[in-house]
Amino acid sequence: MAYIAPIHRPSSIREAISIRLWPDEDVLVTAKVNRIEISRVSTDGITLVSSANVCGTIAFLQRLRPKTSDTDLLFVGTDRFHYFTARWDPDARRLQAEQVIEDLAEPHMREPESQSKCLVDPTGRFMAMHLWEGVMNVMRLGNRKNTNLRIERDWAQVRLSELFVKSSIFVPTETKHPTIAFLYQTAIDKEDASLSVYRLMTDDRNTDVSRFDPRRDRELDLEIPDPFARILIPVTVVEPTVKRYHHRDTTGAKAQLGGFIVVGETLLVYIDILTKSRVTHTLAEPKIFVAWAELDVTHYFLADDYGGLHLLTLEVDDVVVTSMSVKYIGKTSRASCLVYMGNDMLFLGSHHGDSQLFLFDLTSEVIRLVQTVPNIAPILDFAIMDLGNAGDNQVGNAFSSGQARIVAGCGVHHNGSLRSVRSSVALEDIGILGDLPRVRGLFSLKSYGSAQVDTLVVSFVTETRVFRFDQDGGVEEVFDFQGLILDQPTLVAASLPSGQMLQITPDTVSLFDSESGISVSTWTVPEGSSVVRASANDRWVLLSVDGTRLVSLDISDDLTAREQVLGGDVRGGESGQISCVHVAHDLPDVGVVGFWSEGSVTIVNLRTLEALQGHTIKQNDDTVSVPRNVALVQLHPPDVSGPTLFVAMEDGQVVSLNVSKDDYSLSGRKSVTLGNREAGLHVLPRPGAPGQRNVFATTEHSSLIYSAEGRIIYSAATAENVRYIAPFDSEGFPDSVLVATDEHIRIAQVDTERRTQVNPLHIGATVRRVAYSPGLKVFGIGTIKKELVGDEEMVSSVFQLVDEIVLGHVGKPFALNTSPSVEMVEAVIRAELPDSTGHKAERFIVGTSYLADPDVRDAGHVLGRILVLGIDSDKNPYQIVSHELKGACRCLATMDDLIVAGLSKTVVVYDYIEETTTKGKLQKLATFRPSTFPVDLDVSGTMIGVADLMQSVSVIEYVRPQNGEKAKLVERSRHFEYAWATAVCHLGGNSWLEADAQGNLLILERNPDALTEHDRKQMRVTSEMRLGEQVNKIRPLHITPGENDIIVPKAFLATVEGSLYVVADINPAYRSLLLPFQEQLAKAVRFLGQGQGGASHDPAAAFNSWRGFRNAKRAADAPFRFVDGELIERFLDLNEVRQEEVVEGLGPSVEAMRNMVEELRRMH
Repeated sequence: MAYIAPIHRPSSIREAISIRLWPDEDVLVTAKVNRIEISRVSTDGITLVSSANVCGTIAFLQRLRPKTSDTDLLFVGTDRFHYFTARWDPDARRLQAEQVIEDLAEPHMREPESQSKCLVDPTGRFMAMHLWEGVMNVMRLGNRKNTNLRIERDWAQVRLSELFVKSSIFVPTETKHPTIAFLYQTAIDKEDASLSVYRLMTDDRNTDVSRFDPRRDRELDLEIPDPFARILIPVTVVEPTVKRYHHRDTTGAKAQLGGFIVVGETLLVYIDILTKSRVTHTLAEPKIFVAWAELDVTHYFLADDYGGLHLLTLEVDDVVVTSMSVKYIGKTSRASCLVYMGNDMLFLGSHHGDSQLFLFDLTSEVIRLVQTVPNIAPILDFAIMDLGNAGDNQVGNAFSSGQARIVAGCGVHHNGSLRSVRSSVALEDIGILGDLPRVRGLFSLKSYGSAQVDTLVVSFVTETRVFRFDQDGGVEEVFDFQGLILDQPTLVAASLPSGQMLQITPDTVSLFDSESGISVSTWTVPEGSSVVRASANDRWVLLSVDGTRLVSLDISDDLTAREQVLGGDVRGGESGQISCVHVAHDLPDVGVVGFWSEGSVTIVNLRTLEALQGHTIKQNDDTVSVPRNVALVQLHPPDVSGPTLFVAMEDGQVVSLNVSKDDYSLSGRKSVTLGNREAGLHVLPRPGAPGQRNVFATTEHSSLIYSAEGRIIYSAATAENVRYIAPFDSEGFPDSVLVATDEHIRIAQVDTERRTQVNPLHIGATVRRVAYSPGLKVFGIGTIKKELVGDEEMVSSVFQLVDEIVLGHVGKPFALNTSPSVEMVEAVIRAELPDSTGHKAERFIVGTSYLADPDVRDAGHVLGRILVLGIDSDKNPYQIVSHELKGACRCLATMDDLIVAGLSKTVVVYDYIEETTTKGKLQKLATFRPSTFPVDLDVSGTMIGVADLMQSVSVIEYVRPQNGEKAKLVERSRHFEYAWATAVCHLGGNSWLEADAQGNLLILERNPDALTEHDRKQMRVTSEMRLGEQVNKIRPLHITPGENDIIVPKAFLATVEGSLYVVADINPAYRSLLLPFQEQLAKAVRFLGQGQGGASHDPAAAFNSWRGFRNAKRAADAPFRFVDGELIERFLDLNEVRQEEVVEGLGPSVEAMRNMVEELRRMH
């Protein structure tokens, strides 16, 4: 049974619109597979406001403006023929489904060649949807007061003679009658462009839908001279200064604003919809335009296939269109959609590269990049590195702990890049404050007269040192600072609002006047005793003296002391000792005390030291699990939740408890393991969120604990070996922190929350394949570059090396052939093969193909090669073997010292023989012919998994030569169902993971011990689900599981939409729990677009249908033995009442289930 969870969610943006969800502001709505995001756009950038998940891949977005409304409805359609309208709920601050429409009929028509499309007429009342070839559905919004927010139930379905529609639009008209234009291709095998225009309704009251008869109903029938025209742009009607009158004879009539533009590769045609008059413009250079957006009625943005952004201008005299012009205004990512947001802001959504936000100046006709929205789609290939560095106990959480780095080939053509992906909170170093080892504490202070902190106090084992910073960031050490005691270690130092300074040492607690440096108040520890733990805020000091006495000091009353000996009312017991203390910054007069023997924590009143609430953290007699550090902070927004108590245990666990503001009661216990030793809990302010704080936990793998969407997030940090951390918001280093490691102190800036850290190396070409060599510490990449030279498109391909540390080019690229035809990289792997001396040597193996050349008719012509490349001391690749093929080499793998190649119609095993350092050969040992075409290979021992283009997966075995017989490849088992496979991976044992082109995942298992030959040959499906994204590559993980691990990661997979997922095997002890848990959650969790009742709107049915396997042959009702980690995580979003309802009957408590989900979530 399998578990899947995202480690990087989809980043590709194919659909985006501007919409007015609330009055007086237009917002940006983007679609990322099944996720809708709503963002504000300003000159400062894009700010996410809300997001929602949908049960289906989003096919299109549209805006509808109901009659008499000042806000819009969002109309969403999915690939499951599920449609709904949504409006903004200002109270809940999220989208709320208004109307749900489902097509429950069996599909019986052919889907269109282009993607499904929805059109809305300029009045916002009528919609036309192209869902099937040659068919259009017509819908309308209600016209009456009580129905104006709903689409009428009676749809009209009309047949179109225009089967192959390239583009369609509603055309603005002076009559306000909805009019629709189609740009279409007359035959599928003939590239041409024809135009037709119809009225949507036949009567003036707009009640009867046109029959779209090409002989009777067409208002315009025109053949476009440019056969590659693909875009229609509507142009709004503008009232002329002198009103024009329409005559039947339009000969000589001038084209006015109010019509549409046909955009081709070489020609632009403007057509006046009333008079049918035309204005044409021939482009100076051919361009393939792919997206457009309206700036105003006479200016339009056009984006081309090579990332060029252009401004199309209609030259007008009053309202008469006299000519057109197109001007290049800048280089961008290759656009999938353009959205003009007003205020000169243009958003470019991209599937092929980063999305971008631009500021446009119409006067100078230039653009300025405001923000880049990272996008790693499409991921064509990736390699995994750094696994295992965390030690045996941490490998299972390798990606979440920042130890697994995924390096992926992302983007297409000029957007192509190599990106290092790592999930963590980034600490960006600004500077290093010398070598200062064995630090025991960091504290930031304000010097006298300073408005911001400018002084660093560093505590060591026997002394304290002070460093002053100037406004420019300069630093110097001072040896006398405002009276501070420097010949002892400092436990706490702080600047108080009163202007005084507080210092706590093992012997004294002192208040100093900042101006004179004179001690104004002192509390001294009794002779023979010492302070072992201390904490303070602006009002109170809380001390542990000798670990047996608790002392609170009132700062506002000259350090008046209140003392409590253990055995009193502090619930520590007679034999207990204090293990840690903390003074809350967010609750008045409240502190927290942790105890050794009881393994408990107690919230105390600092005025009286009376216990307010207590909680036993230890759940057994394990003496290791005792509190070692505590922090009581306002993690969540104050208007959402009360403070949170964190308790760091000695065994590496961190326990969190919700604290009531009223009676300080503790509830909602959760625990996570952050390391092998106790974590230091350091409270940091949260920038931009007054009243909220973050907690930085220092262990062998540091983590930032913060609030996001009402949940506690534990995120790995990129910093290593951190011992202490302190905020340092100084004038020279604003919003910075000071970080102490075992060797030095660094000044850094820390992210406020976890992000997928993506470090890009721009390649400027498609990174087709990636292979990692740990021995050489380089990546070998195969790239394909497409560029325009003059008017000719040139394609070239090279193999090159990239350094793993700096992610930069090393050595010289190895260029593939360009003559007589272009050779392209198809596969790249790294292997250790025997060299000419018999020793193992690092080699890169490259499989290639040649582009089909119509001028080459010789059947014996070389159509591909297998290259074996060595790497010299300067890291330059050189050729050892060039093995010519009569077909393309699509995929490669190694089996010990043998090379396995997937050719056009054959799987071949080669023996590698290296004769000299620069010469070798491949000797064919065995072959196997799959059903159609091998697209991917994975090898385990002598078993080879072959992903077939059309016939799913076969497992073949390499039988070595014996008894005088030659080596051979024998098919051992096969999945006999139809599937367009894209990737295959061995998961261990007899299990194989397959991905297909329809976005499904299957786990197949062979049974070599079956009784019959038929059963041994047949692979059965043990798990299956619909991911909703096409998987390009799967890489296996080899991890030793722990006894108590809930899941064991088995593979990473990457998709076309820029997602990265981890697939894991579920521990048998948890299988009977997780599946019912998922079923219960599917009923409780609601997705956007679900109805409020009825069987067809059952939440479980919606989720199950979305995740159920589906291809052209069959559709399952639900996922089979596959657990969706994204759904499981949403358990934490439910309130406690709903959580109790979900876990009812499952066995474990709510707290146990919360802890389990937190542990699962930490894996990614």
